[in-house]
Amino acid sequence: MTIVKGFKRWFVLEGGELQEVIEGHKISLKRRCEHVTEGTHEAGSGTLLNKIYTELYITEGQSEEVDTQHEVRQLERTSKKNIQDTPIKCQDIFKVLSEQQRHIRVVLTNGVAGVGKTFSVQKFSLDWAEEDLTVWKLLFIFDGLDESRFPLGFNNHQLISDVTQVSSVEVLLVNLIQGNLLPSALIWITSRPAAAYQIPPSCVDRITEVQGFTDSQKEEYFRRRFSDEDLSKRIISHIKASRSLHIMCLIPVFCWITAIVLEDMMTRDQRGELPKTLTDLYSHFLRVQIKRKKQKYGGKQRPEELTEADKELLLKLGQLAFEHLEKGNIMFYSEDLERCGLDVSEVSVYSGVCTEIFKRESVIFQKSVYCFVHLSIQEFLAAVYMFHRYTRKDTVVINQFLKYSEPVTSLDDFLRRELRKSLKSENGHLDLFVRFLHGLSLESNQRILCGLLDQRNSRPETIQKVLNNLKEENSYGISPDRSINIFHCLMEMKDQSVHQEIQEFLKSEKKSWRRLSEIHCSALAYLLQMSEEVLDELDLQQYNISEEGRRRLIPTVRNCRKFVLSHCRLSEISCDSLASALRSNPSHLRVLDLSRNQLKDPGVKLLCGFLQDPLCKLETLRSVRDDPVLSQVEQKPPAEKVLSERKWWRTMKLAKLHLSSRDGLSWSCGTSLSGCSLSKTSCDSVASALKSNHSHLRVLDLSLNTLQDSGVKRLCSGLESPNCKLERLRLIDCSLSEISCDSLASALRSNPSHLRELDLSWNQLQDSGVKLLCGFLHFPNCRLETLGSFRREGHTGTTYS
Repeated sequence: MTIVKGFKRWFVLEGGELQEVIEGHKISLKRRCEHVTEGTHEAGSGTLLNKIYTELYITEGQSEEVDTQHEVRQLERTSKKNIQDTPIKCQDIFKVLSEQQRHIRVVLTNGVAGVGKTFSVQKFSLDWAEEDLTVWKLLFIFDGLDESRFPLGFNNHQLISDVTQVSSVEVLLVNLIQGNLLPSALIWITSRPAAAYQIPPSCVDRITEVQGFTDSQKEEYFRRRFSDEDLSKRIISHIKASRSLHIMCLIPVFCWITAIVLEDMMTRDQRGELPKTLTDLYSHFLRVQIKRKKQKYGGKQRPEELTEADKELLLKLGQLAFEHLEKGNIMFYSEDLERCGLDVSEVSVYSGVCTEIFKRESVIFQKSVYCFVHLSIQEFLAAVYMFHRYTRKDTVVINQFLKYSEPVTSLDDFLRRELRKSLKSENGHLDLFVRFLHGLSLESNQRILCGLLDQRNSRPETIQKVLNNLKEENSYGISPDRSINIFHCLMEMKDQSVHQEIQEFLKSEKKSWRRLSEIHCSALAYLLQMSEEVLDELDLQQYNISEEGRRRLIPTVRNCRKFVLSHCRLSEISCDSLASALRSNPSHLRVLDLSRNQLKDPGVKLLCGFLQDPLCKLETLRSVRDDPVLSQVEQKPPAEKVLSERKWWRTMKLAKLHLSSRDGLSWSCGTSLSGCSLSKTSCDSVASALKSNHSHLRVLDLSLNTLQDSGVKRLCSGLESPNCKLERLRLIDCSLSEISCDSLASALRSNPSHLRELDLSWNQLQDSGVKLLCGFLHFPNCRLETLGSFRREGHTGTTYS
């Protein structure tokens, strides 16, 4: 067995067939794996792994889409487990579990930082060393692909099949994965999700995802960690009471941070309130590290008092964290530390303050790599540093980050600008940083940090201005997913007013009476999408909210079966957010109404992308009840007179006609993009979606759009596809002529088509177009039952000829 930790720690090679060599290897491996130190993962010391190890929730398979969102957002989404997921135990990752799988040689396991990938590797290795697992083949474990920073060129590299041939590490790695080198050896790779996509799917036999702890596993972790049963119960009870803490405890590293803080606070004379916000928790965590350093090394100061040296070191770490957070870096080298004035030897041995928030690894080529124990710790220290620069009125650092020429005038101005910068981020990489900044503005959190921050700027009237800014922040043009972070910032400042008002709103029976502001909508979006119950229907027309409020509620689509989002003036940004939500796993949505929106072609292209995603189960886009064309139909003469004035109706099958003065033309199952300012360009996107073998779409409504004949011709390329399962198509008032009839007739003959209903009302088809369609009606494979959707009581099933 060969284990390479992050391509940097262990390299133990199984040698020969001699039993004594194998036994010696097992003893060595057991010595390295049986003890762990949580947070720093230092081998050979700390707690027994088997004493604290709690089984993780691991699933087979993953979404085809790269999730580039902030890891906290990913955690919020994965907090609701999909009952369709296939759980798999760590010990079984190389076992063939189905008839479809012949042989498992390469396994790729991904998961966010701190979710337990390395612990899983150590547990697997320890079990093998103690004869609990039998793996007799050569096994390479590459733990931490994302930490290597190797350029893996799978399409252009040197071919190596001889084990004696010398080459670079990245070339050897690629050849191992592809099976050119040691083709019978097993390969196990762990990585964070984004880096995992460097490896082509064709090279991987099984993909698994570590999703962290389930609710029951969280409780088991705390029971295992504390011998005091009463203490573990109190900690579990407190975590359950805080939604933020409960979600973050999906990942073991956060459980460890929480355990350290709550154990310290619950086992001493503690009269203050236990932490409920993330800023609270991380402030206490840093304070505990300071105290532990004093206890270990002594000193004349009080245990929690910071020396000037402590402050200087923490602020330098904060500078490192801040400068690399904006760049997206989580790994640092010696030169990065030195650039911030950090002494490498001091950082690596400075126990207490640094040992459990900063760690060092040695890579294969003996170069040290540094990182924070978890990204959230880096974000917290970055916020501490930035807030410190504000209190010192360091306009250079602040303006350089905010890219503002005008100086910051006050705390509320500073936080408002920081928030707006974070909202413009595509992947939300500054979301948690900005939450921490708002939390640090409170005097209570500044006090916990033992004088590290200046408390002079936190006057009550200033804090109230900050709260007002958050509640009134205009996020027009900002992703609806980003807007939810405004609500989180409010919660970090311990303002519960919006949360309480939304709770009262959800309990009220007459919801349409209550006017909801934009911040209320952000709070509602968060609470509804995180609810354990899936909503049967959410119709935003029934809420007394603005258009911007409706846009902020888009993320709720993740937890609805039917979602009505008409008349919202959705932009391309909103469509991108909607498409992302519809790709979520699990996907509950079956009915979606987007009628009467200015989607335009770019928006439709984004939305059609989600129709091709295997996770999307959408079946219906329902037509609206207030189309202007439909209201005109209600004012027309009786159906017989209307039909007599249109010659092209005379030879059509008109079975299953229904007329309703109340609903106009309403299909029982339909997808509506009517009146959305679409052109022929959108038809390419729709056609592509119809060709996808993942599409569940049965009903499509493109009425009231200027598609023209060229657009319908493009649409027909999708109707011709064997994968197209469309049953109902509505093209009312789309500026079509007889040319479209020719295209449709040709497409519907070639499938054979599943289409049952076709509505081409209010188009200039002429007699020639009708003649073309009539030829299709006599075709043996024609399944069409309804042409047109006028509905009149007493004439259901009547055929006009």
